[in-house]
Amino acid sequence: MSIITTMARSAATPLGPAPRLHTQIRDIVAARIAQGALAAGTHLHESQLATEFGISRAPARHALAALEEAGLVTKAAGRGYLVAANPPSVAYASDLSSPDPAVTVNSSASWERIYQEVENEIIARISFGSWRLSEVALASHYGVSRTVARDVVGRLQQRGLVRKDDGGRWYAPALTPEHIGELYEMRALLEPAALLKAVPNLPDGLLDTMSADLDAAIANAEVIGGDVLDELENQLHFQLLSFCGQNTLMQAIIQHQSLLVAHHFLYRWTPKLFRSEPFLPEHREILDRLMAGRFEDASHSLKWHLQSSSARVIARVDLIQDEFRTEGISFLALAK
Repeated sequence: MSIITTMARSAATPLGPAPRLHTQIRDIVAARIAQGALAAGTHLHESQLATEFGISRAPARHALAALEEAGLVTKAAGRGYLVAANPPSVAYASDLSSPDPAVTVNSSASWERIYQEVENEIIARISFGSWRLSEVALASHYGVSRTVARDVVGRLQQRGLVRKDDGGRWYAPALTPEHIGELYEMRALLEPAALLKAVPNLPDGLLDTMSADLDAAIANAEVIGGDVLDELENQLHFQLLSFCGQNTLMQAIIQHQSLLVAHHFLYRWTPKLFRSEPFLPEHREILDRLMAGRFEDASHSLKWHLQSSSARVIARVDLIQDEFRTEGISFLALAK
């Protein structure tokens, strides 16, 4: 599961006021430190967190300040922070105090509370056609303000799930073979370049962790679920690439990864399409070349992997069209 998905889902679960944005980021990073996903000495930057979570630098800055106050990170000699060698035990950072109660977007808690559900409703339908999205109906359906609905739609646009038509109306484009092909063509151009830029910035232990997770999945290839496949995809195509150091490049990549966002739905509903997932050995080849220092070869393998994936996604969408049905929902209308 991606960090963005985790953050959105965690915001939708509890009752009462949702945590502020910088508090959620603080808690997620603290949990990653506690679980060993971020090893001691790992370099953390405002810009890196901003890109990873799809936020501005302000909440990233305050999250890092809170983590430093708790002793989980220390200031680096140059820019940024380092994960502490012996961080204190903090249970998901729940006892950390907020560095600045004023730092939040007024509507952030509300849009984060409903965002994941809206995203899922759209993903469940774009296999069947393009859908018009109404901000007014969205606000009415969830009992939120137009500002909150606008924030949700803005996030959907950033994730590449919705766009505006010539009349300025929002719509979610259908997963036609042509659209899928265009998305993968752009990813095959952007992601291999980002991989080469990310290599010098990768934290110690990241490739080892990814390799171990991949080996475990390959060993259980015939029984693993969609959540595992989704996590492996996000590790390679989002977490690793987020270290490329260029926000503009990373935003362009995210804009064309709407299918990566949709994978947690596609993998859930089409597990029987393949006896074992074909991308597993392709990921293995990419990681092997990275770990051997053959970075250009790894970049070429990533490009080939993306070019090969397009046909598999089209097959999954075809299967969903045959077997899955959705109910109507007020804020989405099938485009004529």
